[in-house]
Amino acid sequence: MGARKRNSAEQRKEAAKTRYRAVLKNVPTSPRKMRLVTDLISGMDVNKALHVLKYSPQEASRRVEKLLLSAIANWQSKNEGVRVEESNLYVKEIHVDGGRSLKRLQTAPQGRAYRIRKRSNHVTLVLDSVSKEVENSSK
Repeated sequence: MGARKRNSAEQRKEAAKTRYRAVLKNVPTSPRKMRLVTDLISGMDVNKALHVLKYSPQEASRRVEKLLLSAIANWQSKNEGVRVEESNLYVKEIHVDGGRSLKRLQTAPQGRAYRIRKRSNHVTLVLDSVSKEVENSSK
């Protein structure tokens, strides 16, 4: 491996240590429905995002709320003694990727069959602190 590749890989690993993330895989909801919920909280403060998800009527919002709580727990495991309210955490990035599809057949008239695809998805959520972003931009 070349020196440039090695340096960039080391930088990525160091950046990953300061990121607080949670991943949810094989969620039995279509990616399109999940993106509607994740777009609501993208870039939002963590406490506000929790309130939005709690009172959102979509079924997918319950799963994203649980994922957000998991990411907060990951943050708390590395930052003991610091309160979430004082930390200025926000949802830095959240993205939904398509998972595997279960292929099923549904009977149709005159001996035919229709194909049904039961879609699933993978959700990745990354948290970051606002104060850290301000310090980096001022340098």
